[in-house]
Amino acid sequence: MEPNEFAAFLVRAKRAAYASGAEPAAGPRPASRDLPYQEGDWYYLDSYLGGKNFIGEEAVWQAGAPVWGMNYYGWMAAAEIPPGFSPFLKEALMHVPAEAPFRGPAVYRSGRLAYFCRWEGELRGFHGSEWIEFDGQRVYELRFHGGEIR
Repeated sequence: MEPNEFAAFLVRAKRAAYASGAEPAAGPRPASRDLPYQEGDWYYLDSYLGGKNFIGEEAVWQAGAPVWGMNYYGWMAAAEIPPGFSPFLKEALMHVPAEAPFRGPAVYRSGRLAYFCRWEGELRGFHGSEWIEFDGQRVYELRFHGGEIR
């Protein structure tokens, strides 16, 4: 797996799946939602369960062999979801950085909402967290980890 080619594919896949607002398909597991993306022999799948609290996995295959994966768990930290939250999260995730294509950028702001993402590691192995603040109050959090599969 050539790192630059893989990272570029991963950015395109993430932008075309959840961040794009694409409607998830029902997955093979009960109540799961799946967002697939494919280019040539590269295949990406984001599959998750839940709503206000959710868990999921992103995985990538090359020529049918699994090569990379990321698990995540997120939750709403506020009793009420702020107005514009979902479109804002998707907008922030469209800015996934090519040098660290895990979730979104380190910081992204729009109006009263602010997105933050911190991580350690590289595509071969990493972990991190993201959160969103509304008027300076944390309203959402997510933890993620993953890496190369051999």
